Amino acid sequence: MRACAVSCGLIALLALGLTGCGSAATSVQITDLASTCELNKPLKLVPKVVAKIPHQTDAYTQGLLLHEGTLFESTGLYGHSTLRALNPVTGELLAQAALPDTAFGEGLAVGLNGELVQLTWKEETAYRWSAQSLQDLNTATPSGTFSYRGEGWGLTRLGSGDFVMTDGSADVILRSAQDFAVTARHHVYRLDGSADGLNELEWDGESVWASRYQTDEILQIDPDCWTVTAVVDLSGLHDEAVQDAALAGTKIDVANGIAQVLGTDRFLVTGKLWPSIYEVRFVDESSETVG
Repeated sequence: MRACAVSCGLIALLALGLTGCGSAATSVQITDLASTCELNKPLKLVPKVVAKIPHQTDAYTQGLLLHEGTLFESTGLYGHSTLRALNPVTGELLAQAALPDTAFGEGLAVGLNGELVQLTWKEETAYRWSAQSLQDLNTATPSGTFSYRGEGWGLTRLGSGDFVMTDGSADVILRSAQDFAVTARHHVYRLDGSADGLNELEWDGESVWASRYQTDEILQIDPDCWTVTAVVDLSGLHDEAVQDAALAGTKIDVANGIAQVLGTDRFLVTGKLWPSIYEVRFVDESSETVG
């Protein structure tokens, strides 16, 4: 990954200049002593549904992750936070472990040696689940913890490198996979809209994908320059989830949760309390057929 430590002072001035440009602006050069990055108007994408998978409607989804053939899900809310193991084809709940009632589960990522690392919202603690404990979550307890300062929202890991963490702002925090120490902090820049509310994260080997809290957007982010290269609009799936929930007499919350189907161009996406997980491809909004 090439260095791209963008000057915050310079980009702030550029952002002020772009405010009055509206949609007329299509790109801008971001330059500092280290490198030059081009901030382009992001591509507009929509999800093309490949499969619709049942999802537990009590799952306040905070993190979603495919690992070793199992779909793992971190759920939130005090007194209800869990780490769950699901069948990724049928959505069946295979096993789950409860977090302490004082913890609010958040983002989830694969750490070293096959362990999973699960953030908490305000408790400044990340729970570590060893590969062995994942074999039977019904009887498992965390094998350790990481400590950090501030709020925890989303979490992913850049392959064999650092974790990437969000705190609900437009920033990402890079953390060591060894001890969770902060190694860098970057602001995420977007030409045609906001990048705040960064929440659940996923790494697909090339890009970081980030759900934006209280929106139906997923942002595709270039991890070299931390610029938004595409925006996925999930509003169609959100509307469908509302209708499905109404038929079942339940209600849903916001879109959240994204997991790459490894080795493919497909992703699993869902939302808090949604009755379905959707297997999708992200396609250009201008495509003739997206349904």
